[in-house]
Amino acid sequence: MRSAIAFYLQFLFPCIYSQKLVNNMGILSRSAVARKPNETMRLIVTTFVGVVFGFLIGVSFPTLSLTKLNLSSSLLPSVDLSYNEKGKSSISDFYSYVKKNSSSTQYQRPNDTSKIWVPTNPRGAEMLPPGIVEAKSDYYLRRLWGKPSEDLTTKPRYLVTFTVGIKQKNNIDAAVKKFSEDFTILLFHYDGITTEWDDLEWSQRAIHVSVRKQTKWWYAKRFLHPDIVAPYDYIFIWDEDLGVEHFNAEEYIKLVRKHGLEISQPGLEPNKGLTWQMTKRRGDREVHKQTEEKPGWCTDPHLPPCAAFVEIMAPVFSRSAWRCVWHMIQNDLVHGWGLDFALRKCVEPAHEKIGVVDSQWIVHQTVPSLGSQGESQNGKAPWQGVRERCRKEWTMFQMRVANAESAYFKAMEMYNSTTAH
Repeated sequence: MRSAIAFYLQFLFPCIYSQKLVNNMGILSRSAVARKPNETMRLIVTTFVGVVFGFLIGVSFPTLSLTKLNLSSSLLPSVDLSYNEKGKSSISDFYSYVKKNSSSTQYQRPNDTSKIWVPTNPRGAEMLPPGIVEAKSDYYLRRLWGKPSEDLTTKPRYLVTFTVGIKQKNNIDAAVKKFSEDFTILLFHYDGITTEWDDLEWSQRAIHVSVRKQTKWWYAKRFLHPDIVAPYDYIFIWDEDLGVEHFNAEEYIKLVRKHGLEISQPGLEPNKGLTWQMTKRRGDREVHKQTEEKPGWCTDPHLPPCAAFVEIMAPVFSRSAWRCVWHMIQNDLVHGWGLDFALRKCVEPAHEKIGVVDSQWIVHQTVPSLGSQGESQNGKAPWQGVRERCRKEWTMFQMRVANAESAYFKAMEMYNSTTAH
C-alpha cells in the first residue's frame, strides 16, 4: 500500500522525489545554476503542498503489516486454511491470503503492533509465525539420541491396523508377515494384553495401543485422525480374523492404483463368511465394481449393495477418502454398522472409485472374539448384547445421515429463496 502511495506521489511531484533520490545517493543536491527568487518560492510551495497531500493520502489508508494482521474472531470459521504437503503452514499461503483480502474492511489494526496474527494457520495457532507450525504428524518411530535428521532411514508409505486380542496372535502374525517394511504396523489391543506379543520380531517395530473392550472404529476415530495418518498413501483398517494365504499387499496396492480405487477391499473366499454378493471373489478378473443382488435389494445398479460398496471387516482407504470417512464416523456408534452403505458419500463417482480386488483375496474366518467382550444382561449371553447394540447403531446411523442431509437441503433452499429476492 505504501509503495503504491509513493508511486503516485512520485508521478505527481517529480521534483520532490528527484531531489530525494539525489540526496540519498550522496550527490550534491544544490543546483550549479542560481535560481531566481520566484522559482525558489514556487519550489517551496510545491514541496509543501506535496508533503501535505502525501500525508493526507497516507493517513486515509490503514497500515497493513504481514505479521500484525488482525481479524475478527467471529469471522475465523470462514478462513480457508491451507498447508503444504509436509503439514507446514506456508508463509506463501499467508501472502496469497493477504493479497486476496487486502482491500477488505474486516481488517483491524491491532493495539499491540508487536503481536503476530496469521489467519491461514490452523485454528488456534494464529499467533504463531507460519514457519514454526506443524499441522500434521505421523507414526514414524524416532530415536532418543543423535541428529533428528538422521532418525529415519526409510519412511513407510502405507499403514495397516489390526484390532486384536491375544487369542488371535498366530493369525495376526501370519497376516503381518504379508506386509513389507513399507507398511507401518499398528495394533489396537481390545483385551489389554500387549507384552505377550514381544516375542514376535516385527512386534518390536510395531505400534501398540491398548484400551480394553473397544472396537476398531472407536480406535480409528481417536487414533487415526487424518492429520496423523497424512503421510500414508493408503490405510488398511482390518479385523483380526482374516486368512491371508492368497494375499500380497504390494500387488494389492498396484491393482488399487491401476483401477483408480479410492475405497476397496480384497475379495472374500466365497464359501466362508459371505454376506453380500458384491464382496464375493470372482476368479476371472482383477477387480470388480458392480454385481447383482437378490431381487429388490438394489433400487439403483450404481448404489449399495450392488455397487459403491465394501464391507467394514477389511476396508482400504486412500488418504483423501479417509479424510472424509473419518469425519463421518460417529463418536458414540462404535461398531460401525451402516458405515459401509455410506462410504459412497466420500468419493465421486462412487461406483467407479469403490471396488473389490479379486486377484488378491482373503478368507473371513468369522471368529466372534469381540462378542466375548460384552456383558451378560437379563439372562442373555454377552455376544447377544453386542449384536443388539450393532443393530441399534445401524438404525441410529441411518437416521442421523438422513436427518443431516434433510437439514442441509432445507437450509440451502431457504438461503436460495432469500438471496433470490
